[in-house]
Amino acid sequence: MVLSSAIKIRAIITGTTGMVGEGVMRECLLHPQVEAVLVINRRPGGVSHPKLKEIIHRNFLDLSAIEDHLTGYNACFFCLGVSSIGMKEEEYFKLTHTLTLNVAQTLSKLNKEMTLCYISGAGTDSTEKGRSMWARVKGKTENDLMKLPFKKVFAFRPAFIKPTAGLKRTQKVYKYIAWLYPFMRLVAPGATCTLKEIGLAMIHSVTRGYDKNILEVSDIVALAKADN
Repeated sequence: MVLSSAIKIRAIITGTTGMVGEGVMRECLLHPQVEAVLVINRRPGGVSHPKLKEIIHRNFLDLSAIEDHLTGYNACFFCLGVSSIGMKEEEYFKLTHTLTLNVAQTLSKLNKEMTLCYISGAGTDSTEKGRSMWARVKGKTENDLMKLPFKKVFAFRPAFIKPTAGLKRTQKVYKYIAWLYPFMRLVAPGATCTLKEIGLAMIHSVTRGYDKNILEVSDIVALAKADN
């Protein structure tokens, strides 16, 4: 589905003090069709740009204090997340599903024409019944987001991500294995994408739409390349 290339994006981005969120924010600040970016962080992100506004808010389970600042946006790029390593399911569920749904429910109430893009992960379990705890929780989060009254909801499922050079939030593991990317892209193209491609795909999901709600790596790459 192709929408008007004249669409201007006003985006709310979460998780910009993490690797994916920082990369998505960068693409938004560079892109001519993104006219405004609001980031909600628990601590200052340290980025200044004419398009950028930042709200510091620590409790994502209660947005009532900042609701008045969350209207007038047509996109949310939700990049906030935690690793499940060392976590019990109850804690991971709260920080992944409960937190995400609280933010999403608030935004869907305030912005009826909003498109939500949610960073999930390769291997997410849409059945919610698999053996992997994190995959079940992510699957339920995706499923419940799809039920909210947004204009459109997209779940992004990246696997290996090539970081964007020069950014501050790149995870250490990627710094050590980024040299493998050209080989992995050649032998396993369905498992590798760049952080730039994720950001562009999110932008294009708003301006052009897409025919799938769940975007695997191949979909992310294809949507990133779409002419706008």
